[in-house]
Amino acid sequence: MELSGKVVLVAGGAGGIGLGIAKAFACEGCKVAITDISKEAIDQAIKDAEPDITLLGRTCDITDRKQVAQLFQWLGDELGAIDILVNSAGINIANRMMSNIDPADFDRMMQVNTTGTFNCIHAALPTMRQKGSGLIVNIVSLAGKRVMLLAGMPYCVSKFATGALGTFVNLEECGNGIKVTNIYPGETNTPIVDKRPTPPPPEKRAKMLQPEDIAACVVTIAKLPARAIVPELIITPPHMMVP
Repeated sequence: MELSGKVVLVAGGAGGIGLGIAKAFACEGCKVAITDISKEAIDQAIKDAEPDITLLGRTCDITDRKQVAQLFQWLGDELGAIDILVNSAGINIANRMMSNIDPADFDRMMQVNTTGTFNCIHAALPTMRQKGSGLIVNIVSLAGKRVMLLAGMPYCVSKFATGALGTFVNLEECGNGIKVTNIYPGETNTPIVDKRPTPPPPEKRAKMLQPEDIAACVVTIAKLPARAIVPELIITPPHMMVP
């Protein structure tokens, strides 16, 4: 499918995997908007983008449904009806075990990682249904397929839930021309790994996936014809191969 001119919104697009995906779509000629909770991060991402990459940005707390509704109204006014939604917003915390977690942190992670994704999908679907087409990509995590001590309890729980959300919407909406892909990356060199109890050193980060690796997969999926659906994709570095 030709991507030039397609309207793309990337939630969590000011850094990490989300920013890598936003740039990749911009290079394909798409009209790309990024949203994040930090205006400073959005401004910096736009400022640091290569000269041939144009990104629009708007702040949004995706856990706030009113803000999400305003975000999609703004997107329609600025760029037009959405074609592709990428949900890449996510958080993790240092105290991530059942023995040391603050229940308020558990609630916040569920709100951002799962409910925030739901809010964006729910807001995008009416336009996609009206058009009879659309692609939703959820950046989940390998921790949404395999429970991993390294990822932590609340992260695993929220990502399993997000994976189920994407799978259900895919089953429900595929007859309306809307496709949903859950992507399950293994370790990726993004700012979220700084939240680990012991952040990895540079030599370990170099062996992880990089944001552009996931971005290449997303663009490839977006180029597939309407008859082809990719429900899920697992991508890992060699040291995290899963059976």
